[in-house]
Amino acid sequence: MEEIATYSVPPQPPDARPLTAAEIRAQVNLIQEVMKAVMKDGHHYGQIPGAGNKPVLFKAGAEKLLFTFRLSADPEIEDLSTGDGIRYRVRCKVYDRTGAYLGAGVGECSSDEEKYRWRAAVCKEEYDETPEDRRRMKYAKRRDGGTYRIAQVRTTPADLANTILKMAKKRAQIDAALTVTAASDIFAQDLEDLPEELREAVAENAANKENGKAAPEPPKPKAAPAAGQPPSENQLKAIFAMCRKLGVTDDFEVHRKASRLAGVPEPEVLPSLKSLTYAQASAVIKALQEELEG
Repeated sequence: MEEIATYSVPPQPPDARPLTAAEIRAQVNLIQEVMKAVMKDGHHYGQIPGAGNKPVLFKAGAEKLLFTFRLSADPEIEDLSTGDGIRYRVRCKVYDRTGAYLGAGVGECSSDEEKYRWRAAVCKEEYDETPEDRRRMKYAKRRDGGTYRIAQVRTTPADLANTILKMAKKRAQIDAALTVTAASDIFAQDLEDLPEELREAVAENAANKENGKAAPEPPKPKAAPAAGQPPSENQLKAIFAMCRKLGVTDDFEVHRKASRLAGVPEPEVLPSLKSLTYAQASAVIKALQEELEG
């Protein structure tokens, strides 16, 4: 790891005295040096191909900024949920080592957001049996410019409460880190607020940089796999890996857990995870992820 250059960043001066140009430059230099020597492209921040040189800041990067300046974050949660949905607003206050209040960031997340409001139907039967006001066909673009349809059903907001709360907290923390450290001229918005196709482009761009390849243009959305298509190898590996993290190591127990999460009725157990459909495997992975986060 490269040695970090030393910059003398003076303590916050009294409110009556503004920072000097040298003090501001020292803070900017420190952020840039930490970004160069400690932060990792694709993990702490990432760049959007074709959208300039300003990177987006990830949660891990925001935590590094707060740690660099010895700042502590104190989130205040406001529950705005109703009977129809889950919604949280978080105000993240930031303090220095002496306990002095420096500023705050705000973040909000709701189950009414597109990515939380709908999910792909596990199978055609689930879609057909869902009430008409809780299902839809969503149109998306193919790489060749054509379109395709995705069968979707409404999610259950209560199942997403923990995920939504964590997202609101993360947004507030990133906003607070950028605001208090005055790093908005170095970093852009949070990755999670970008469209899905751009998030994929950020990850691919970081991988290409690491391998010495030129950054590709942002990819167009991929066609969704058919509901009855078999699961991918990556899906199967992910299910086994996530089950191990949950302490489920026996193959039969993994199959039984996946069967329950996929909606297979008791006491039937799938003989192999390859018996799942692609959509079922996606649903199992999502449920396991929520269990791990909970």
